[in-house]
Amino acid sequence: MVALITGASRGIGETIALELGGLGFDLALVGRDRESLEAIAGMAEGAGSAAGEGIKTHCIVADLSKVEAAKGIVEETAKAMGGIDILVNCAGVPQNGPFTDVTPEEWDRVFAVNARAPFFICQAALPYLKASQKPTVINISSVVGFKGYANQSVYSSSKHALAGFTQVFAKEVQPFGIRVHLISPGAVATEMVRKMRPDINPSELIQPEEIAEIVRFLVTRKGTGTIDEFYIRRYSGLAFD
Repeated sequence: MVALITGASRGIGETIALELGGLGFDLALVGRDRESLEAIAGMAEGAGSAAGEGIKTHCIVADLSKVEAAKGIVEETAKAMGGIDILVNCAGVPQNGPFTDVTPEEWDRVFAVNARAPFFICQAALPYLKASQKPTVINISSVVGFKGYANQSVYSSSKHALAGFTQVFAKEVQPFGIRVHLISPGAVATEMVRKMRPDINPSELIQPEEIAEIVRFLVTRKGTGTIDEFYIRRYSGLAFD
């Protein structure tokens, strides 16, 4: 089983990579920092070995703000790993500042990574997911996609877009037995959140390991459902009614 994880060089993506490595998944790790990716790949291989699972890893350095990145990432993963069974869209970039200060360039940069990239990665990965015996897509969003926070207008908009896409994507791929989930946590103890919200006490933040535990549950649970709206509602903290 192969898991493709974007944003794997730090934070939530790193933790998910280590969790899935310990479960025995082969990993395609995407990020902008090769040194960090290779270090995490080594740790994931160690986690797999400790669990009695020899795993294969492949690092892909890519800039998701580039239009061509999505297709390239999927093609490289399929070539190196033989397919894709689990897709975790975790990469994200922050935005923090008054609505009146936002520039078109900042808007485009945030939307390119947070909304456009997962959309087109899902599109490119679909043929491989259809061929999988247990295909699963997990998009990592944020509570700000449902609740407004001052000074995060573009970030919130991009995560709202990701949530809307995920709901439609889940319905469109239902006939193929592809499970689709959206996890929308509050503030998580990552470098990005510390920069965006330095006012929050670190002890009050969600730990990345808690998100990884949810991912573990979603990829290992048994069942025949294909659109997991219950989990989208449960982990976003809001219903989509």
